[in-house]
Amino acid sequence: MFEKMQRAFWKALTPDLLVDEPKVARSSSALLTPSVIAALGGAANLKSQQRIALTRVRVELNSAAQLDATALRAAGVPGVMMLAGGVVHLITGLEA
Repeated sequence: MFEKMQRAFWKALTPDLLVDEPKVARSSSALLTPSVIAALGGAANLKSQQRIALTRVRVELNSAAQLDATALRAAGVPGVMMLAGGVVHLITGLEA
C-alpha cells in the first residue's frame, strides 16, 4: 500500500507524465548515455529501462550495489531515487 501511495505522490509531482506503457526490456543504449550506463554498473547490470515521464527514466538493476551515485551526477543526472527491488528512478531532464 505504501508503494502505491509513493507512486501516486511522484506522479502528482510530475506534470509531464507519459501514458503508462507495459514494462519492456529495451536495449541498453535506447534511453541512457554510455556514461550513465557505466555509472549504473554497466549494460550487464540493467534488467530494463522505461521512460515514465519527459524528465524521468525508470531502470531495473540486477544489483543495486553496483550503482555509483557520484558518477551519475558527473554524467549529468541531477537526481536519483532508489526504490525497493533494484528499481531506480533517474531524473534526467529533457535531454534523456
